[in-house]
Amino acid sequence: MTTVSSAEAAPARATPRAASFYRAVWRWHFYAGLLTLPFLILLAVTGGLYLFRAEIDGLIHRDLKRVEIRSDAPVAASKMVENALAAFPGQAVKFVPPETPASAAEVTVRDAAGARKVVHVDPYDGRVLGQIPDKGTVMWIVRQIHSLAYFGPVANGVIEIVGGWSILLVGTGLYLWWPRGRKGGVVSVRGDAGKRIFWRDLHAVTGAFAGFFIVFLAITGMPWSVLWGDQVNRWANGNNFGYPAGVRVALPMSDEHLHHAGPTSWSLEQARVPESVAKAAAPIGLDAAVAKFDGLGLVRGYAVNLPSGPAGVYTGSVYPKDLSRQRVIHLDQYSGEPLIDMSFADYGPLGKWLEWGINVHMGQEFGLANQLFMLAVCIAIVLLAVSAGMMWWKRRPAGSLGVPPLPPERRTLYGVLAILAIGGVVFPLVGASLVVMLALDRLFWAKAEA
Repeated sequence: MTTVSSAEAAPARATPRAASFYRAVWRWHFYAGLLTLPFLILLAVTGGLYLFRAEIDGLIHRDLKRVEIRSDAPVAASKMVENALAAFPGQAVKFVPPETPASAAEVTVRDAAGARKVVHVDPYDGRVLGQIPDKGTVMWIVRQIHSLAYFGPVANGVIEIVGGWSILLVGTGLYLWWPRGRKGGVVSVRGDAGKRIFWRDLHAVTGAFAGFFIVFLAITGMPWSVLWGDQVNRWANGNNFGYPAGVRVALPMSDEHLHHAGPTSWSLEQARVPESVAKAAAPIGLDAAVAKFDGLGLVRGYAVNLPSGPAGVYTGSVYPKDLSRQRVIHLDQYSGEPLIDMSFADYGPLGKWLEWGINVHMGQEFGLANQLFMLAVCIAIVLLAVSAGMMWWKRRPAGSLGVPPLPPERRTLYGVLAILAIGGVVFPLVGASLVVMLALDRLFWAKAEA
């Protein structure tokens, strides 16, 4: 049987019912931590690194991504593609003009086996600098680890469960932190590192200050989740090809979606790509398409998806840190005329809110300040996990998992479960995991403490 002191089980001078409810919350706070803390450490470390993806990738891959600035005029885009294919045979599927005078151009090539590689080309002389497998940069690998995408949709579902449980973790944690007349451990840390009270206070105070931002990260990370995010995306984008309201047009549409060609904004993942209609003319070619995108004011840093066949289009897309400059333009490959031209202003209210949240989540909306603040939140998450582990280790009886005891009034336990079930309804995978934890609690730990 697990035993704890009355001071640990409930705050002093609490009524029996309040003390029982406190124990019930504490028990489920423990379960939430048991499920989430190892994954939260992974998310915090990889997320903290990914905040500085441009800086880290630019440093690690600088021999491919950076070029010497020269006064020479850049060679034609088609020439860069030609040189890339000469060095790495295959089919060119994407071209990225240099974002700055010191940036290399990028040509994505699909080989005969279907594998993609990104070939970097010096825009001043067309010289091929080398290649990296598509989605093979260090920071893209970190991103895949962050979402557990390397391990398939089941593992990605675990991240969805962790996101939902972390919200429950913060909610129960704030209830346990609430002062109730107590002065120590509210905004100050007592004792030293050798005492459990130090780790308890460090955990509580850190959680109180960082809790809101942890919930923000969890909610804004959910749009990428395998079940909830996918369903909300489909609902938010409606049924008419997934385009935001106001840009739906009566055009022939292909079966291709924007996210099939590469990363896109969350709001446009379901958007289908239109087909070229002016097939009587000769194709305009890549050079004319790039000139057209520049003339339409597409911000440099954009990528051009090349036509996939006679009905294909040139798609120019850019997702800069400034949300107002997000834009996707589809050009008819024969006439060069825009078929669809959409920007952040065309998104619906939900799409705008989620895109803004995602931008802040990724450290982009407010520049360096955004990056540093989110890094501080990531550090706080690691600190919370470490302090929770230390607190548990110092409290845990020998040979026991140290699950907080059942409350004297079992009805309070069901009351807490009813509150937690709300999160389970909103996030179905979280609800399923809640049922599993409840079954384990009743079958094993509850019997052990009876």
